Amino acid sequence: MTFFQTMPTLDVEPDVARVNRSKAEARNYYNSISTYYDALAASSERKYVNIGLEMLAVQEGEHVLEIGFGTGQALMQIAQSTGKSGHVYGVDISEGMAQISREKLSDHGISKRVSLVLGDASMLPFSTGSVEAIFISFTLELFHTMDIAHVLEECHRALKSQGRICIVSLAKDEPLNIFGRLYEWLHNKFPRVLDCRPIPVRALLHQSGFNIREYRKEAMWGLPVSMTLAAPAK
Repeated sequence: MTFFQTMPTLDVEPDVARVNRSKAEARNYYNSISTYYDALAASSERKYVNIGLEMLAVQEGEHVLEIGFGTGQALMQIAQSTGKSGHVYGVDISEGMAQISREKLSDHGISKRVSLVLGDASMLPFSTGSVEAIFISFTLELFHTMDIAHVLEECHRALKSQGRICIVSLAKDEPLNIFGRLYEWLHNKFPRVLDCRPIPVRALLHQSGFNIREYRKEAMWGLPVSMTLAAPAK
């Protein structure tokens, strides 16, 4: 685990909407919706998650970490790709989400390929250079802005020097369109209902020591969604 002596600075912070709830509140919220999260959001997100996984291109035998694994859909796909010779690790703060994921993994007979950890991604319990790939989908935008720097710094530390990370997120890499601006306004008005907010993923990755390898942008209900593949800068 890494303990931070100084807080990383983010030049992009003024352009990012605030998160107005504690991690305990977020944990309780996701526990409360875990049993129906798939019906609530997963179907809308699946297309973009699949694009991100294609970009990450997990290989057999790799060790892969997913941050914010939710109900485990991506975990299962990653575990199929790593095969019996690889291993998948998942970190999430929600006990309810972890229970749903365990049930899915057990039903598919791949529980032994996946290790789930309940915890805070800003302090990852993994050794330096221990994973080849990291996947984060619709999760990074839930963190307080300064915590995003911690999470990405920890990802940089946990990745092997030739590793890679793919982030799927509501995007603010360019000025928001009308749907994005409306959504951001609603987020600011009702932050406990619309907890995600668009973030400038490319700028955040650059400031955390990553180089962008591939960037794709799509729209979900008119909102910009980005899939960004990056690697630690040499």
